[in-house]
Amino acid sequence: MYYVLLILFGVLGALARYALESLIHTSSFPLATLIINIVGCFLLAFVIQFLIWLPWLSSRMVSAIGTGFVGSFTTFSTFALESSQLIQKNLPIAIGYILASLIGGLLACLLGYWTSKTLLIHKRRWLRNAD
Repeated sequence: MYYVLLILFGVLGALARYALESLIHTSSFPLATLIINIVGCFLLAFVIQFLIWLPWLSSRMVSAIGTGFVGSFTTFSTFALESSQLIQKNLPIAIGYILASLIGGLLACLLGYWTSKTLLIHKRRWLRNAD
């Protein structure tokens, strides 16, 4: 069952990436890849931190979402290819793209952890008040 979920979430992640790339198409700067990878960093941190605490989701399901969906949604190979192409064409823009990807990804990851932690605190307070 795990492999079926992994494949299903992988297909959904690839379709989501394709849809975003189709919507955000620029020829001079890889904006779509930048946005996709930053969103993916947020989603993976959120999924790992928050979804694991939901009692109705198994750890295998969370793993399938993280590995399947986020893994196929983000793209390190496209980032590397586009970076090398930009280095050959315009070094300052390439450096900006690489730094924006790394720093933006790290900040998005931290935001994902912070968002999930905040939601978990609110959920626990709500459950305590409901008793």
